[in-house]
Amino acid sequence: MKKSWLTIPQNSDFTLYNIPFGIFSVDLEGKHKIGTRIGDFVIDLSILQSFGVYRNVEEVIEDFDTIINADSLNLLMKIGNEKVELIRQAIIDAFIEGDKFSLNDYQEHYLHLANAVQMNLRFSIGDYTDFFSSKEHATNTGLMFRDPTNALLPNWLHIPVGYHGRSSSIVISGTDLHRPKGQILPPEGGTTPIFSTSKRLDFELEMAFAIGKPSNLGDTISTKEAEDHIFGMTIFNDWSARDIQQWEYVPLGPFLGKNFGSSLSPWVVTLAALEPFRIESPVQDPKVLPYLEFEGKRNFDINLEVWLVTKEGVETRISASNFKYLYWNMAQQLAHHTINGCNVRTGDLMASGTISGPTPDSYGSMLELSWKGTKSIPLSDGSERKFLQDEDTIVMKAWCEKDGIRVGFGEVSGKILPAKNDA
Repeated sequence: MKKSWLTIPQNSDFTLYNIPFGIFSVDLEGKHKIGTRIGDFVIDLSILQSFGVYRNVEEVIEDFDTIINADSLNLLMKIGNEKVELIRQAIIDAFIEGDKFSLNDYQEHYLHLANAVQMNLRFSIGDYTDFFSSKEHATNTGLMFRDPTNALLPNWLHIPVGYHGRSSSIVISGTDLHRPKGQILPPEGGTTPIFSTSKRLDFELEMAFAIGKPSNLGDTISTKEAEDHIFGMTIFNDWSARDIQQWEYVPLGPFLGKNFGSSLSPWVVTLAALEPFRIESPVQDPKVLPYLEFEGKRNFDINLEVWLVTKEGVETRISASNFKYLYWNMAQQLAHHTINGCNVRTGDLMASGTISGPTPDSYGSMLELSWKGTKSIPLSDGSERKFLQDEDTIVMKAWCEKDGIRVGFGEVSGKILPAKNDA
């Protein structure tokens, strides 16, 4: 087992088996810097350069000094996963028990308590795509809104369905969001919409992956090549206004019901760190077309939780799911995204879509947990919810654990504020 000379609390997401990447500043006005996290500490990776931590890595990575001193992860993401892994391993070597760099004598230069820094968006997001890849979630929504005897649309079992979202409203964990407004049908029914604040505000439990290595316009990325283009993964909350969404989504799909805000967790976990937690994907029937076929284990056993925290601070776990339930894996998503020649760029973000499991307690949205508002979700203080109220906070957590090894993503949180008064 890898042990660090730094103190790592038991059950920490940030062990030596992790070493994620993120952007931090020491205060709101401070310079954005590349960091990693071990235990309760954020580590300034640019400062480690002066201690010789990367001396073997610098020889094989062009413009290394520019990359490690950048104010976003885009340059690092672009160099390719093999070179990123060299950097990650150099960091592990520096902090493993009996470290050879004598870093313990200079902690004040590069070490910061995690609760004393400001985390920022890790990379410049050019484009954002949201998939719809959980069979359980797709079935549940079909049962609620369409023909219960034919819940899945005809194309769903043949393609990873997705839509292009809005990257400008993706925010870092801890950012509060105002309740959105738009056109909805009156609560008592009817066919003529009214203008109103959303009455059915929801979360969607998702994971997302970030593109590192870009592709060229006209080229395709195969399922075999896909993971070479994926820099890492993060937790993603795709906030959703269900009443706005229900009115607008036919015929062209999600728009204002989705793009008022999405929340991203602060750390990107690499696929190398997730390697011990690979797992078989669900059986796909009918057989997919050749370009969507894949070999090996392409899914990951990632535990997922959703907690609702009331204005009074009452915490209730309302969902426990797992990334392994996704019918369409990331390699298939990326292969399908590029099969028509669509290019992807460094920093592009691809979200999984809501991740629901097979049981009611594993559903990944309040829409499903309350079954379209027909059932109440009990909270720890005896109160209930069907959809989110103002001042509610949603906290999502994700982690892997196997054979004593734990690798986690931390959490993504966001609070719902009342709608702004301006029309």
